[in-house]
Amino acid sequence: MWVRLPPPAQIMQKRNKRIGIFDSGFGGLHVLRSIVSALPQYDYAYLGDTARAPYGDRPQETIYAYTKQAVDFLFRHECGIVVIACNTASSEALRRIQDEYGAAKKVLGVLIPAAEVAVERTTKGRIGVIATHGTVASNKFVRELTKLDPTVRVFQNACPLLVPLIESGEHGSAEMETILKRYLDPLLRKKIDTLILGCTHYGILERNIRKVVGPTVHIVSEARVVPKKLAAYFKKHGEIEATLGKRSNIHFYSTDRTDNFKILGSKLFGKKIQVKKATLR
Repeated sequence: MWVRLPPPAQIMQKRNKRIGIFDSGFGGLHVLRSIVSALPQYDYAYLGDTARAPYGDRPQETIYAYTKQAVDFLFRHECGIVVIACNTASSEALRRIQDEYGAAKKVLGVLIPAAEVAVERTTKGRIGVIATHGTVASNKFVRELTKLDPTVRVFQNACPLLVPLIESGEHGSAEMETILKRYLDPLLRKKIDTLILGCTHYGILERNIRKVVGPTVHIVSEARVVPKKLAAYFKKHGEIEATLGKRSNIHFYSTDRTDNFKILGSKLFGKKIQVKKATLR
């Protein structure tokens, strides 16, 4: 019995998928930079919804709608797996999107890996979380952390000023240090021994945050956690890894003006990037 095979081009297309990375703005570039450094062989597509950022104070249904549009865009642009590198989107939309796609399309988030590492590292069971209003209000980190270890105590603080300052290029200013102290001092008074940077943007400020919290507090940055977790995921799911392109190509997309994204994005990614305009629907 003869089996009709698809044309060679179709076979090649199935094995040249990209890893999609989505963030509401620029913070995910810090995560992408770490992923590419750890896993340079793969092809990537990054989408920043900079025209509608930040997501932190938006209604849950709006966050879901925006995130779904972004994930759909990446799958339409040859991605075989998508990582939502935005904690607000992960907390408010990830589970619903995963349920809708089912097993057909793989969508991962960054929140659970960070929680897992925090529980592994804490020595006193006192974990602090800084994040956007949306992520804090969702209590997603609290639920995930206490699910992993019911004995831990979790202290959260929303930091609404950080993302705008980072995206305006002001993350090295004296004003930033003052604001960080205002956000972190309440958590330090709770005697936390571990701090989760619960927004991908905040990893850009890790050195600044270290100055404020001191040397004894464990800092969990998703830019450090996600590459290891993603590598482990591919090792476990060889059927997905086998479909990924390995030409070290990276495509960047922005929903806002591409010239602005190119300038700040190049700084955050660590090398010059070319950006295409994305239209979400």
